[in-house]
Amino acid sequence: QVQLVESGGGLVQPGGSLRLSCAASGFTLDYYAIGWFRQAPGKEREGVSCISSSDGSTYYVDSVKGRFTISRDNAKNSAYLQMNSLKPEDTAVYYCAAQRVCGSVDADPYYGVDYWGKGTLVTVSS
Repeated sequence: QVQLVESGGGLVQPGGSLRLSCAASGFTLDYYAIGWFRQAPGKEREGVSCISSSDGSTYYVDSVKGRFTISRDNAKNSAYLQMNSLKPEDTAVYYCAAQRVCGSVDADPYYGVDYWGKGTLVTVSS
């Protein structure tokens, strides 16, 4: 069974931090790029970040640069998104995806997506 499962979401105050995890089962992430996406209430889903499978290059949408960090641990067949200095505008359901390669996170974030997780909710509010 091919599956991606996100975890780590929850309620956090503005300025706080959360670490999201993306665990794969039924396949290996070694040869996939991993993307993080989010969908805020009333808005379209957008790309947030992506990490390459080939050289580990990372990419971020401008709104999260300097605050979010994407990483991967192939030995654990997992990927992560460390989110710091969270803002109310970051409130969204966050999804991870396995991609053939990273597309442009702002222009073509869905390029080559093979598998999606079901999402984890992040709420930033005081």
